[in-house]
Amino acid sequence: MGRALLLVMDSFGIGSADDAERYGDAGADTLGHIAEACAAGRAGENEHRTGPLRLPVLTSLGLGAAAQAATGTLPPGLEGGVAEGLWGYAAEISKGKDTPSGHWEIAGYPVSFDWGYFPREVPCFPPKLIAAIVKEAGLGGVLGQCHASGTQIIAELGAESIETGKPIFYTSTDSVLQIAAHEEAFGLERLLFLCEIARRHVDHLNIGRVIARPFVGDASGGFTRTANRRDYAVPPPADTLLDVAERAGRGIITIGKIGDIFAHRGTGEIVKGPSNDALIDRTLEAMGRLPDGGLLFANYVDFDTLYGHRRDIPGYAGALEQFDMRLPQILSRLAEDDLLIITADHGCDPSWMGTDHTREFVPVLARLGKRTGPIGRRDSFADMAASVAEHLRLDWQGAGKSFL
Repeated sequence: MGRALLLVMDSFGIGSADDAERYGDAGADTLGHIAEACAAGRAGENEHRTGPLRLPVLTSLGLGAAAQAATGTLPPGLEGGVAEGLWGYAAEISKGKDTPSGHWEIAGYPVSFDWGYFPREVPCFPPKLIAAIVKEAGLGGVLGQCHASGTQIIAELGAESIETGKPIFYTSTDSVLQIAAHEEAFGLERLLFLCEIARRHVDHLNIGRVIARPFVGDASGGFTRTANRRDYAVPPPADTLLDVAERAGRGIITIGKIGDIFAHRGTGEIVKGPSNDALIDRTLEAMGRLPDGGLLFANYVDFDTLYGHRRDIPGYAGALEQFDMRLPQILSRLAEDDLLIITADHGCDPSWMGTDHTREFVPVLARLGKRTGPIGRRDSFADMAASVAEHLRLDWQGAGKSFL
């Protein structure tokens, strides 16, 4: 029996979704705007990259064709026919444009309920919530309590946090409470324990995630977030593809933050790494031990955290080109009966206003033997779960329709 690999390029949207206006994102296009900036010479004319966006492997798998089908426009630099693979694009039916909604729907559970969110005011968190967390954690107080970019708020409040011992609490338009603290001065284990406390206290508010954001450095040299981030998510309310595969006794390996997103339920062997390159290394190693009938589910987060949220077009372009250069290593390790799907969970257009995710279509690029051709528009990310389930011969009763 063949295996299945689901690879999520975190935030790699390919054009604003039909309902993007509802989210303030009409016109957002992560891939399209990056490609346009590259073609116009606005994306890093330096020793790291130059000129039009170069993604020959993704293009051969159908990325350009999928983007053109989604938006009506072929992004510059992605010309060329589809040499191999099945290609299309998918619309999200879940509410929200955050990480859990996108990943849960990819795994066959569309989110039909409304997440809880914190308002755009200061302080943004309910006083009773903060008081309860402060009391249980034995803190002298907290800093921040606002909507903010993680890197900016650490730059602004990092020194004060070290001096006072108070962690930094902040949020975004996602259903999230993020807590930043110095990995050494405050302590990593103490930060993780604090996030566990906060997780319990936000459950009744229906908050999707509490995220630990440790950082290092000092005021003179600046602060840097470390790779020891940890997400504390609520578990999906119903079965996902991972649960079904686990009950069927299949080998499961999850790469990156997949384990955290699914609250470590059905996530099998969990492997992490500090960067996209490291996570690709871990993926290649995992492919060597993934058994027949097994499922590998990976997330490559740098596109989102390092470049999308920071509105860094050159950085995002360079990360895409680096990912494309490494894809042949993954493709060369596929067996004839393995299914590979490359997709995304939402958009995060680095040319867009603000610092938040954008509501976009996502690519669905699949490789299975010699099959080629369009799979069209998929009306739910859950079609990927249904397709993987069919390929792995799992008894799938969840959402979605297989494109196989």
